[in-house]
Amino acid sequence: MKNEKVNLLVKKGLLCALSLVLMYLVRFPLFPAAPYLEYDMADVPILIGTFMYGPATGLLITAVVSVLQWLLVSPASGWVGALMHFIATGGFVIVAGLIYRAKHTRGGAVLALIAGTLVMTAIMIPLNMYFTVHYNGTPAEVVKAMLVPVIIPFNLCKGGINSVVTFLLYKRAGKVLGLIKKQ
Repeated sequence: MKNEKVNLLVKKGLLCALSLVLMYLVRFPLFPAAPYLEYDMADVPILIGTFMYGPATGLLITAVVSVLQWLLVSPASGWVGALMHFIATGGFVIVAGLIYRAKHTRGGAVLALIAGTLVMTAIMIPLNMYFTVHYNGTPAEVVKAMLVPVIIPFNLCKGGINSVVTFLLYKRAGKVLGLIKKQ
């Protein structure tokens, strides 16, 4: 029993570490108009952990990764970036995890990932309106003007790409890590 708990903790820690490595290694801007909005693959291991262990674990992994991102990868974005990542990815994880738990099929996974992407994108609108204006000093008019041409498409693309990668890797990654029993 004790070995199972340690084994599970190590696997969750591995997903956190993999998320940080991907965040560090795979970072690039998607839109030239906003080079500071960088795509990263950090959410893929988080979503894999969510599908394997449920939304509570996904949220815990998100919290750990958000804090470590702040301290190790993106210190310039500070606590604001960490909080925005936690809230946005947390929303994605909760929605996707609950849907996938209720409908544990390939179709359920697709629905979960689409819904999670839409929720994350919707959450980023008020987060940008508040944090980008109040903590980054960007005028509200500038942020509003960027919502439709930049912020919303960026988050849809980021969530969509991470969803496709998660969908393609989930079962394979689980088998490689010994997290999913072979059927």
